[in-house]
Amino acid sequence: MHRKLALAILSDVHYAGDAERQRGDFCVRQLSNPVQRIAVKLYRHYFWMRDPFAHNALLGQFVEQCRGVDAAIANGDYSCDSGFVGVSDEAAFSSAAECLETLRRGFGPAFHATVGDHELGKKPLGANVGGLRVRSFVRGERELGLSPFWTLEYGNYVLMGITSTLAALPVYEGEALPEENGAWSELRQEHIERLRREFASLRPYQRVLLFCHDPTALPFLWKEKEIREKLPQVERTIIGHLHSNIVLFKSRIFAGCPAITFMGHTVGRLSTALREARLWKPFNVLLCPSLAGIELLKDGGYLTAELDPSGVKPARFQLHRMGRTSPIKAESASRCDRSARR
Repeated sequence: MHRKLALAILSDVHYAGDAERQRGDFCVRQLSNPVQRIAVKLYRHYFWMRDPFAHNALLGQFVEQCRGVDAAIANGDYSCDSGFVGVSDEAAFSSAAECLETLRRGFGPAFHATVGDHELGKKPLGANVGGLRVRSFVRGERELGLSPFWTLEYGNYVLMGITSTLAALPVYEGEALPEENGAWSELRQEHIERLRREFASLRPYQRVLLFCHDPTALPFLWKEKEIREKLPQVERTIIGHLHSNIVLFKSRIFAGCPAITFMGHTVGRLSTALREARLWKPFNVLLCPSLAGIELLKDGGYLTAELDPSGVKPARFQLHRMGRTSPIKAESASRCDRSARR
């Protein structure tokens, strides 16, 4: 009789190192229009995230609560990306490195990580700055050890981690530097070909847990014949990116809406993703929220899963809520963590 396996899954840590915290109110600094500044401030204050630097301590809590699992999987977005160009920015790189170091120290070789959109660069709400950078992709892979694609096999289960931004590049390519479009296209083609091969090689009895940070990628995967034919074997697709189940719920309500191209890059990107959100359903999507959740609900947490390696019974997932930490306590915990490393 096979022993059941325990997984711990987290996403959207958005860890803030010293250099990023020094940037203060980076979310509105790039906005010159005073009306836009007020609107974005109100949105972040009441709905999204009032203080993006205040929740570092949640990472340590996750590690302590999940020690001893057979595998720990992080589903992207390790820094605050306060430079908006991913980990080619030194401050964001430092934050991501600290975050990943903590996870690798806590879980050792049992730790695996996917690539999120903030590792590669992303334009902020309301401002035409930043975006995808090839150097961020290269640096994430070579210096942070983030593999664009990975698989793990546990009995009849295949765990598969992909880079959602590459799969969904047609949505994101407008934020790339024009001179880098060719390089991004090559990276995407290589990624899609690898996915085709992996799905085509699945044996009929195997079950797949797919880790994909941004669900925007899923309709593009559905269009690939080799992937679409094997979707009945995808037991669950674990996504991040949306931070809260209320956002996932609203995404399903607005699925099929037309793309809006006249209200800036962020609205255009989001509405393009929602236009084909009905194609998320065949992937059996399950959201792993951000550790801190959103400001409106303070509904952060992480997932655990129990796997039967035989695949006879489906994996059992459980959501664990995490309490918010005050900025003062978070800063104190962060200082203690840095002192311990020294």
